[in-house]
Amino acid sequence: MLTPLGIGVEKSWDAMCRGESGIDKVTQFDAKDMTSRIAGEIKGFEPAAYIEHKEIKKMDRFIQIAVAASQMVMDDSGLKITDENAPRIGVIVGAGMGGLSSIEFFYKRLLENGPRRVSPFFIPIVIINLAAGQIAIRYGIKGPNSAVATACASGTHAIGDAFKIIQRGDADAMIAGGSEACITAIGYAGFCAAKALSTNNDEPKKASRPFDVKRDGFVMGEGAGLLMLEELEFAQRRGARIYAEIAGYGMSGDAYHITAPSPDGDGAYRCMKAAMADSGLPLTDIQYINAHGTSTKFNDEFETMAIKRLFGDYAYKIPVSSTKSMTGHLLGAGGGVEAIVTVLTMSKGIITPTINYEYPDPKCDLDYVPNKARQAEVNAAMSNSFGFGGTNASLVFKKPNKM
Repeated sequence: MLTPLGIGVEKSWDAMCRGESGIDKVTQFDAKDMTSRIAGEIKGFEPAAYIEHKEIKKMDRFIQIAVAASQMVMDDSGLKITDENAPRIGVIVGAGMGGLSSIEFFYKRLLENGPRRVSPFFIPIVIINLAAGQIAIRYGIKGPNSAVATACASGTHAIGDAFKIIQRGDADAMIAGGSEACITAIGYAGFCAAKALSTNNDEPKKASRPFDVKRDGFVMGEGAGLLMLEELEFAQRRGARIYAEIAGYGMSGDAYHITAPSPDGDGAYRCMKAAMADSGLPLTDIQYINAHGTSTKFNDEFETMAIKRLFGDYAYKIPVSSTKSMTGHLLGAGGGVEAIVTVLTMSKGIITPTINYEYPDPKCDLDYVPNKARQAEVNAAMSNSFGFGGTNASLVFKKPNKM
């Protein structure tokens, strides 16, 4: 994975365990006229470290970081693509907004220099499915190939859909997750106009504060998080290292509003309930929830409400934390990164904190693992992602050979 906290799983994970923030001033464009001028940017990313020079210009940044994440996944998994297994291996990568920075760049070039100055690669540079397409081309992966565009739930939906593809027998392995890189003027202008972003520009590292009563909006971030999913016996036959098993996947729709979650938390509740039903696990087996936790007033309040509705009194015994407090909101990549964090929580026995939790909100009254990581045995966990349009996704993970 690549996040504002580091390039690679180890760097990002270690920073999360230390409770660090990856938020700072925007550097990718001149944000002086924006009401929000802070972001979670990936620092020091060099596309040439992962991609041939001649291919770089054919990819928007969100594709570049997806390709980089795919190399990390392939290296970690040790899976070798052959003529025999290629048709049984696939890729699904989600993104919320695709190549927004390239759209902005080439539209400006069109206006200033005319249509002949628009790259012949423009369309494949920007469309969302080219993240999965470029990964498949790179490794010769010939199985199911798709993309998900469900706003901030994209990465989680991609992983869940890949899980179901394997479960129904259509693939033996899938690379799945999300990627996003839309820290651009047009993206910021839109989110600022919607009053969705934090305006705590003077204290960037304290701006993302999920479940805190002084939260004032999310902080835009960028990143990529991909996992290698494998059918259990396929993984065991090749001696793969198994970090965790996906036990359940749930989806729902709010049918309420284009940007706001339903005020009773009903969509999130039904989504988590569906994931738990799919897992076959009792509610009391869940020992950690990686929350959507955006640092917006409504999400944090209604997600808390939904967790309490589903888990009842047991909700107060479940540690709930928000990765976004440290990375910002990675939009379509968030679910991929947060799935990795959830899996590492189980495999390493450490729950990463919700930082900047200083002023409790009476309406958000669960255990949010405030400010410091916590050692804990976690045998089963849930990860939530909810997006504009009322689209919701939840995953349930469990330790291998547990439960």
